[in-house]
Amino acid sequence: MPASARSIVQNVLPPMMVRATWSGNYAPVLPLSTHNFELSAVLPAVFYMFRFGHRRGQGAFLSTFAPEKESHQERKRAVTIERVANEISHRDDIDGFDNEIEQAILGDLLLCFGLENVKRSLGRDKQVQRVAPVHYMTSWIDLPDSVTDLRNVPEMIVAMLSDQKGDYVKLTSGKTRFPVAKDFEQNPLLHAFSTGIYRAGPSLADLASDKFEEKNTVVGLDQLLMIRLAQQVRHAPRKAKGSARISNQRPIAKLAAGRFSEDIRRFVRSYASIVPRHALVDMLESCVATGMTAILTSVIEILIEWVESGRVISERKQKPTDIFIDCSIGVDNRLRAVAEQSMDDLIRRIERVPTILTMLRLVDYSAKDNRRIVKQGVGTLPYATEWLNLLGDILHKRHKQASYIHTQMDDYGEKLAEELEEEYSEVAEVLRNEPAESNAIRRFAIALTALMGSTVRSNLMGMVDSMVQSDRPNGLAKKRSTARGAPFSASGRRRREVRSLVFTDSVLDYLVHLHLLRSGNKQGVRQLSMREFLDNIRKRYGFCVDIAPTGMAISNELLEANRAILERRLRDLGLLLGVNDAEAMKRLQPRFRLDGNG
Repeated sequence: MPASARSIVQNVLPPMMVRATWSGNYAPVLPLSTHNFELSAVLPAVFYMFRFGHRRGQGAFLSTFAPEKESHQERKRAVTIERVANEISHRDDIDGFDNEIEQAILGDLLLCFGLENVKRSLGRDKQVQRVAPVHYMTSWIDLPDSVTDLRNVPEMIVAMLSDQKGDYVKLTSGKTRFPVAKDFEQNPLLHAFSTGIYRAGPSLADLASDKFEEKNTVVGLDQLLMIRLAQQVRHAPRKAKGSARISNQRPIAKLAAGRFSEDIRRFVRSYASIVPRHALVDMLESCVATGMTAILTSVIEILIEWVESGRVISERKQKPTDIFIDCSIGVDNRLRAVAEQSMDDLIRRIERVPTILTMLRLVDYSAKDNRRIVKQGVGTLPYATEWLNLLGDILHKRHKQASYIHTQMDDYGEKLAEELEEEYSEVAEVLRNEPAESNAIRRFAIALTALMGSTVRSNLMGMVDSMVQSDRPNGLAKKRSTARGAPFSASGRRRREVRSLVFTDSVLDYLVHLHLLRSGNKQGVRQLSMREFLDNIRKRYGFCVDIAPTGMAISNELLEANRAILERRLRDLGLLLGVNDAEAMKRLQPRFRLDGNG
């Protein structure tokens, strides 16, 4: 049996080097795990971290609702909608759900408003896996049971919103836009979702100190169900074991990260008390998807430039990738084909990322293993711009220690090539092919990425799909399987997944309401023309509707058709007002009006 690629690498390279480089992540660039995650489950964890100032650990959901089984997995599988409904139906403050039919109705209400089964399956007999962020009290429910399943997304969001200095997010002292572990009223995100909640007791660390004011508070049925569910588990989850501190690492795309924080703050502050809760949750998830997509594409552009020049693009010049949006959501085949082509162009850029990240990890390890470089004291938190510029100087042989590091990497490459000769001859050839690639670090990164296999790419695409919320009603993308290329057998053709960016109704609702707000801290809405709206979303997020993305040729007929479809959809949603076809007469308007504006 041939030896695995990793075992060969472990036999050649130092153990610390293998641990540092055999991965798909690099936190100083993007502080996430490059795997799929569920965006709808992120906000409850964000609520928890803002409230307590540390990462979430084990809660009481499983011990409250799971029967005594032999293993942890068996207990998890036994927690179904049916079982949860049966447990909370016996509470004194829930009446009228005693018999089988009534409990089935209660279960359907839970599944509709707050809980989600594994793989989003229907039915009351499937394992419950996630909770929706309909109220702050959902932060008491530890679903998913391990916060690591969310791939560090909540931690990154809290770090961006709290906007602190230092290596870790701390309890806030003084006035900030998103304070940590302060009163709910001071944090706009907690305040928006904490209707009826007050703190009973002097200690911030008391896991059961958050109470619901029963007598004088009116909440919707969805919020009330989640409050009762949280009350059933009795207290918030404990602090995470091991490393409970929240890293203050931010994405290298500083401009996109700042815009993300600004967008959430302005949207929540203005609309949280006006938009119905169910619509607000959908629009807020669209907000997160939009901001995360812009961050991701901005990071990709920065990485590609870093490989070429060894420098991080300055903040004012950073921008997301231009992507064509199919406003017909796949109904118009011509627009769908163009949008899929645009997304294919982006995916080709994304496919360069694993090798670039491997390059960064290799240079990062070598730099941190070099005493002379460590003495320079260049940090990576909260933004790693200076550190990446230093690594770029090493990669491009501009640093004093670059020659030594390149020689060391060349030696490692030669040793690894000898061990790979029999079973991985193509990778060995890459390591030895100096005429094709003279840079030893680049050669080593290409080879190491190839040895890690296709899992790295599939994990990265899983993260992309999670960010854009593919095929979700409040997401930014559609995905379909199609037959392409030569047949791989007599029985069929090779199939692949193609993606296109679209504007769902929730995304349109969010984008229009956000951009209608007046700039800065000014209250109310402003006049916004259709032209200004389209220009804004292209500059801030890279969304191209009636303008072709850079490098693409799209006919004016298709661009005009795409814009006409968008205008029709906006009118149908009540977001566009225009008495005729004159450009100056087309104005956007909010569906949910702010106080003093009608």
